[in-house]
Amino acid sequence: MKRYRTWTLTDIVNDVWLENFTTGGDRLQLGSPHHWSIHKRTLRGGLRDGIDLIEVDNGALSYSILPTRGMSLWQGHFKDIHLGWKAPVHGPVHPRNVNTADRGGIGWLTGFDEWLCRCGLSSNGPPGEDVYTDRQGRSRRDLLSLHGRIANQPAYYVEVRVGLDPPYELSVTGQVEEGGIFYPHLVLTTTYTTVPGSNRVVIHDHVENRGGESAEMQLLYHCNLGQPLLEAGSRFAVPIREVSPITARAAEGMDTLETYAAPVAGFAEQVYCFDTLADSSGRTLAMLYNHARDKGLVLRFNRQELPCFTVWKNTAALEDGYVTGLEPATNYPNPKTFERQQGRVMTLPAGGHWETTWSIEAHDTAADVTGILTEIVSLQSQAKAVVHRTPQAKYSAAAK
Repeated sequence: MKRYRTWTLTDIVNDVWLENFTTGGDRLQLGSPHHWSIHKRTLRGGLRDGIDLIEVDNGALSYSILPTRGMSLWQGHFKDIHLGWKAPVHGPVHPRNVNTADRGGIGWLTGFDEWLCRCGLSSNGPPGEDVYTDRQGRSRRDLLSLHGRIANQPAYYVEVRVGLDPPYELSVTGQVEEGGIFYPHLVLTTTYTTVPGSNRVVIHDHVENRGGESAEMQLLYHCNLGQPLLEAGSRFAVPIREVSPITARAAEGMDTLETYAAPVAGFAEQVYCFDTLADSSGRTLAMLYNHARDKGLVLRFNRQELPCFTVWKNTAALEDGYVTGLEPATNYPNPKTFERQQGRVMTLPAGGHWETTWSIEAHDTAADVTGILTEIVSLQSQAKAVVHRTPQAKYSAAAK
């Protein structure tokens, strides 16, 4: 049986909250040759004032966790490669400074600057009216804001766990609640795990419906990358069963679907929906890699848990947020009414749960990037990609 040491940083039930915390290999005297550490502090000043920040450094890969913002990953580094992007906001932004109803429901964007954030849990996708029939048979029309509530909900429980035996796993777990009277009551438990010296962080998410009735759930992982991985000539690669632009604007970019341009002021975003190919166990992957093909970031996920994959291109001016998003999800980022009609809105019974385990890897050699591309080509050999040049009805509410 593996041994662990655990520290509780936040526990509102037992009135526990640590403003500062530090541990590391030098303190625990473990056998790992890598200089790893975990620090927790509270940010002060500006829009970030009051945000809890947990910094994990495994000796090669480092990342910052934001318990105050739904357990998002704020920024990361793998050796000298920055992981994340430069948003046109000095974040991270405390949720109290985000008005999600602003500008017709897109106020969520004023707090958006993370490397990885979650969209959900009751809804995600664009703002607008959700039309449906409730359990009593009544017609309902609810106004939904962009990408739901979870990214602006603070964790009510946070703990750090360190393995005392090889491979000395470093884990941070947080629980985030999305609920309220006459609202669904969903709880997200997320754990980030890495190993000293590795290039990988594993994400395990568990969502439980703690309400007394069934509840709908949607979850999209917004993994966002800018320079240096994103540049003129960068490409993404994913094994494609089928791909469709989500709007007419995205259709304009089908000739350059897999490549990226340099920053362009006034660029209008483009979004593409993918049905991915996978192995016999459902495992698949996607990668963004630079023009020189010697740096890349890889997402590994299971399409049985996350059946939908989206690529968001926003190659605007650097000052306006030069960024792309690789987004595994339970659904595509369409209005909730449309996704429900397509059968892509999950329903959890009272006490029911959903979970996924997926990972992010950083690579810094040409050999690594070539090896990942070989994996993708192998999966692609199962079928020829079906490439739609216009929005399709099963993928897009904008299809004609």
